[in-house]
Amino acid sequence: MIRLCLVLFISLSSISAAWAQDDSTRGETLSAVCAACHGKQGNSAISLFPKLAGQQHDYLLKQLTDIQSGKRSIPEMATLLDHHSKQELSDIAAYFALQKVTIGKAAVDKVEQGEALFRFGNPDSGIPACASCHGPAGQGLNSAKFPALSGQFEAYTKKQLHHFKSGKRANDTGQMMQTIAKKLTDQEIDAVASYIQGLH
Repeated sequence: MIRLCLVLFISLSSISAAWAQDDSTRGETLSAVCAACHGKQGNSAISLFPKLAGQQHDYLLKQLTDIQSGKRSIPEMATLLDHHSKQELSDIAAYFALQKVTIGKAAVDKVEQGEALFRFGNPDSGIPACASCHGPAGQGLNSAKFPALSGQFEAYTKKQLHHFKSGKRANDTGQMMQTIAKKLTDQEIDAVASYIQGLH
């Protein structure tokens, strides 16, 4: 019993130490270049660029690392992350994770279908509920690197779902999002993206 408690304590201490290394204050300084597209606190004013505020730390760190390595291609960010260490990227992720996302509005005529897809999926076509991975309020799950979706721009979400559907974006774990997106119709993508924009 004592040995088990000691192992658990050491494991938890290691996790705490890893998190303690993240410096959100330094992340804020490092994120100055991000502000031009994503807004000072991660709430972009342009739907072409995603909101980063309130995003799950581990998901955002994965995206930054994938962009840096070229695994995820975003031409607008080419070379911007080249000289950052993984710890610096983690600090940036820590800063944005602490910010509060602004919530938009869903189109009234898309709410019913969008909510049904988000909460229940489409059993007829084998589409799982978005909420099963991203949470009922779209907050995501850090431990599984599932992103927060709440308040994200409709246009950005649509673009990413279409990219997953076509295979243009392929940095999802186990091709999970690619598999789901291929089953979504264009109308379903429009509806769920609109619903997510107003989700909170």
